[in-house]
Amino acid sequence: MTQKTDSATPFDLIGGEPVVQALVERFYDLMDLEPGYAAVRATHGSTLDDARRKLFWFLCGWLGGPQHYIERFGHPRLRMRHLPFAIGIRERDEWVACMDQAMRETGVEDSLRQRLSQSLLEVADFMRNRPG
Repeated sequence: MTQKTDSATPFDLIGGEPVVQALVERFYDLMDLEPGYAAVRATHGSTLDDARRKLFWFLCGWLGGPQHYIERFGHPRLRMRHLPFAIGIRERDEWVACMDQAMRETGVEDSLRQRLSQSLLEVADFMRNRPG
């Protein structure tokens, strides 16, 4: 019996943990390499190791898979956890563009990528804590 795709979570549709891990790795590699993501890169520390782990754990749960982040840290409280970082429109847009590029480059199916990009834009916009 095949699983109905309308009952599959985005986590299932994306390909589970291996694809989420590849997506996160590509996302942060791009952030480190591409000058167009310099503003969002500047909001991170000198190393991205901790960010890679936390984003992987968060995305697994956010996409409907294992709740690794919540098991370790409790509720994500995204806005509160991002308050120490200056996040404006530029940082928001770079983060979303970088994630969209990473999804394209890791082979996320186009309609799923578009759906996730829209949702991630809404989440990223909620993280904004400064105008402009």
